[in-house]
Amino acid sequence: MATNSSFPPPPSLSAKYSGLPERLAEAGIESKTRLLSNRTLPASVPRQSDVPRVPPDTTRAEFNQAIGELQQILGVDNVAINDKPLVDGWYMEHPNTHDAFHIAPQEELVSSAVVYPGSVEEVQSIVRWANKHGIPVYPISMGRNIGYGGTAPRVPGSVVIDLGRRMNRILNIDAENASCLVEPGVSYFALYEEIQRRKLPLWIDTPDVGGGSVLGNAIDRGVGYTPYGDHFANHCGMEIVLPSGELLRTGMGALPGKDGADNPTWQSFQPAYGPYSDGIFSQSNFGIVVRMGMWLMPETNHQSYLITFPRDEDFPDIIEVIRPLAQRRLLGNIPQLRHVVQELAITGRPKSDFYKGSGPIPRDAIRQSAASLAIGDVSWIFYGTQYGDAASISTQLELIRDAFSKIHGAKMRLPKDLPADHCIHNRANICSGVPVLRDLDWLNWVPNAAHLFFSPIVPTRARDARAVHDIVARLHAKYGLDLLPTLCVAGREMHYIVNIVYDRSSVDEKRRSAALMREMIAETAAEGYGEYRTHILFQDMVAGTYNWGNNALMRFNETIKDALDPNGILAPGRNGIWPRRFRGKGWEIKGTEVEDALDGKRIGPK
Repeated sequence: MATNSSFPPPPSLSAKYSGLPERLAEAGIESKTRLLSNRTLPASVPRQSDVPRVPPDTTRAEFNQAIGELQQILGVDNVAINDKPLVDGWYMEHPNTHDAFHIAPQEELVSSAVVYPGSVEEVQSIVRWANKHGIPVYPISMGRNIGYGGTAPRVPGSVVIDLGRRMNRILNIDAENASCLVEPGVSYFALYEEIQRRKLPLWIDTPDVGGGSVLGNAIDRGVGYTPYGDHFANHCGMEIVLPSGELLRTGMGALPGKDGADNPTWQSFQPAYGPYSDGIFSQSNFGIVVRMGMWLMPETNHQSYLITFPRDEDFPDIIEVIRPLAQRRLLGNIPQLRHVVQELAITGRPKSDFYKGSGPIPRDAIRQSAASLAIGDVSWIFYGTQYGDAASISTQLELIRDAFSKIHGAKMRLPKDLPADHCIHNRANICSGVPVLRDLDWLNWVPNAAHLFFSPIVPTRARDARAVHDIVARLHAKYGLDLLPTLCVAGREMHYIVNIVYDRSSVDEKRRSAALMREMIAETAAEGYGEYRTHILFQDMVAGTYNWGNNALMRFNETIKDALDPNGILAPGRNGIWPRRFRGKGWEIKGTEVEDALDGKRIGPK
């Protein structure tokens, strides 16, 4: 695609902490042009409600007075009232005022203001201010967990604490220890470029798109694709502002270092002495993580590959081959298994290029379109990467090729066997720690594209994989939406990730997408499969499925929440954990509230 465009280029990393590195400047222009050219919505529409939307239990006069105090603490430039038009933008230029991929009406989950702390001390001051005025605050790192709610606060009118804009320093890279210490605004792009600048023989582990926060992704338990792909498992040491405003260091960081320095083992050993507390600060609202250590991978040789399978019904057999390979650790990374419809979407071409009709793209149309691709008319594609010296990689590939040969028609290809524009080259970068942008391209599938992720955990067994896949496929057909599955497969479990792509200009598509999410959550949970992560509008529903022992887990979480946050100011409702102040008062979403909001009913107490 030509790079000339009527759209301004994305910001560069040298100019903005959240920007693109120069090596991806052209790709960024192409991606932005492709997606925004397929937009029929205006950049913004007039807001219908009074602005800003004030926090619950707060009058407009009280809010104005409280904001005035906050401006004195942080400076006027670092407190932005959310009274401007709401602009959805795109991935590299997303809003921090609402959900760019709004499934409920755009104005529903909005902040009252956004604040930009520049230090840990300022975060502490904001939290103390929130306690004084009883105003809920909602911290974000960079806000790029798009598909899960983005920057939208769960309680409308909350004040968003945007940690990324002014807290974006790489505090340390320890080459000998293969670790780093970062603030919330450090993106995968930024960390990678700094390691390259220093010419260090280290890799980062990146998710599919590299613009997100290293810290934020880890505490939301995101995954990548090198041997260090479990991000939270590879964090080491946190600094946390508690809901009281107190400061906590976990792990070895709780031991003071010599002469006031950081303890030299803080990024070396995770638990330290006593209870291991780090886990309660992941996917929770128990504290604001302001610094985090991460382990880095020493660079090594690598070889990416893909294996294609000709038939849809090969799916259970593929899973049965993967499991023993992964359990014996013959698979070098966290591999991906994609259906071929994802190969069509990742080209960046709209669905209308492959199918002109209405409703989901038929299997025959997928087959006919796939036949024109480099990998041909296949059904499933397995993307893997092996690591080590040339001899060991060669041996590993032979063992893997032999194992998959049990499936008739399976075929292995290396990057050299495929054209330069095939996504295997993108996967090879990701699997060697190079953050990229291309996996945004599948968003061009429909106009005004937005998406929801449905992400259950499934045992790596044929019968379990088939059970979940059958539920998901049947419900997608019921609601007339395309099924775009991608599986991240390990030896004992797999993340079965479904991208529900919808046109955010269509109320009907939003309603069907929300209903699809509700039913998939309920039906898979009834069979014993739960989501590991979900959109903020479905967090109450997902949390409610983890109800063994008369909701023992939630009661435990609520006990911690009430002890740490008695005023209920820190991200109430995040991941279904409500403080006593909000609990049982109509804020929970457990039924059709999302669809009802599309009919004009507000989310929250009526």
